Amino acid sequence: MTKTPIYCDYNAGAPIRAEAAVAMSRAMASAGNPSSVHGFGRRARALIEDAREKIGAGVGAAAENVVFTSGATEALQIAMTNAGAASLILSAVEHDAAFEHATRALKTERIAPVDAFGIIDLDALAVLLAAAPKPALVALQLANNETGVIEPIAKAAALCREHGVLLLVDAAQAFGRIPVDIADLDATYLVVSSHKLGGPTGVGALILSPGAPFVTTRFGGGQERGRRPGTENAAAIVGFGVAVEWALRDLSAEATRVAALRDRFEAGLPRDAVTFGADAPRLPNTSNFALPGLSAETAVIAMDLEGVAISSGAACSSGKVKSSRVLAAMGVAPDLAKAALRVSFGHESKESDVDEALAALNKIAARRAQGAAA
Repeated sequence: MTKTPIYCDYNAGAPIRAEAAVAMSRAMASAGNPSSVHGFGRRARALIEDAREKIGAGVGAAAENVVFTSGATEALQIAMTNAGAASLILSAVEHDAAFEHATRALKTERIAPVDAFGIIDLDALAVLLAAAPKPALVALQLANNETGVIEPIAKAAALCREHGVLLLVDAAQAFGRIPVDIADLDATYLVVSSHKLGGPTGVGALILSPGAPFVTTRFGGGQERGRRPGTENAAAIVGFGVAVEWALRDLSAEATRVAALRDRFEAGLPRDAVTFGADAPRLPNTSNFALPGLSAETAVIAMDLEGVAISSGAACSSGKVKSSRVLAAMGVAPDLAKAALRVSFGHESKESDVDEALAALNKIAARRAQGAAA
């Protein structure tokens, strides 16, 4: 009998929620360009605006300040490009969507270091803020995609406010897992993603605080109040809105439930496992760890053969594995960083998933030990 595959990779993308899929199917069955003035177009527009209201409410923002994009990557890059900043500062552990755009396209060299937990060095940030040409923009993740470590955004925001600097918060991994409020974070710009919380892929949002600077650089049909031209993907936006509604419905209780799964998993790891960021505030669903002597690439493939989907803390490129930039910034030794694995749980995860994942992982670890002893 074929085993049911076990999915433990919610940080890469959550399974779509049934409610979102049903809503999308209904939206796709209806004709109409949301920019058209006839009845079909008005109905499509109404669906989009309903989703905009839900997503805005989910982060404490006015619906009119929600800008739909193709995902968090585009939203981050629009903010970095369109804030009108003369300089850009970011931490060493930002997602590649921000880090690569900032360092390669925008040529910034203002990178704030982090400590052994991956938490930004606020003293170093203050020095960078004082020296940066103004107006300046700081880009920070609320929660890291690899380790789940939560950054002290409120403290960073206070420094930004003191220096008259704009703040862009990447909440793609956090939204739907912990409370996210644009005013509480004191963020000028906030980025959220659909597929991390059970919506469809290919849609996200850039959310502006009232009066946030925005210099239009792309032109077209004037959609999204001229901030992001192009016909909106109505069905995906509808799915996004419904997924947000369901993800936030019992946020606290679900966070507690998923954290118990994460803790159950970590308690069952082999004794020599090294867990990264475990003593720092973390997302309730994320565990980033390494088994010394077992390469991440080998482990991910072996787990997949056992019917369990996890991911690596290292990036694969052209068949080669390189150490995680995030773990390197945290001071993790390269050999250990190359062994880093990530398990992440979510709305469909169960205790039996944890137990089966552990059984598979411990089986692979036992083979590693036997090979080392041979």
